[in-house]
Amino acid sequence: MPHQVISVNSSEPKTIEVKKKSFFTFFLTALLGATVNFISQIFYRKAFNFDTSVLLGYLTATVVSFIPTKNYAFSAKETGNTGREAVKFLVIALIAWGVQVGTAVATLEWVANPYFPSVSLFWREKTSHVVGMGFSFLANYFGHKLLTFRSTGMYDKFTGRSGRGTE
Repeated sequence: MPHQVISVNSSEPKTIEVKKKSFFTFFLTALLGATVNFISQIFYRKAFNFDTSVLLGYLTATVVSFIPTKNYAFSAKETGNTGREAVKFLVIALIAWGVQVGTAVATLEWVANPYFPSVSLFWREKTSHVVGMGFSFLANYFGHKLLTFRSTGMYDKFTGRSGRGTE
């Protein structure tokens, strides 16, 4: 029986491993942000309504998670474009915030309240908030991966600058 030699592209497994590592590291930085978001939202809820407390928790987490996301999740520590990346990070964060708040409020009003009225309001709100955070995680990951820590030329177009260095 003859032996077959199969050629394997050695760069492909490395690419898959890098993608897995990037996603896992983003997950860990997102976990930090989610923890800050979740805990701070509980404190904000004492002074504000549900919608506002979710917003404030999200904004607090966004500020706390920028540097870990930049340096560890996307290995963009040495890009020299922190200002540009911060602007893009904020834009993606605002979009993901809309996803989070919209999903959390919709889950609370359309699922948790009508289907689980015997569960305490605290737990209906927390569960709805976590559902919103899950959808926000996906919006953040793909937004930051495809835009924030990648050179797209959009920043230069938006600011009217052209050909002034790399992003």
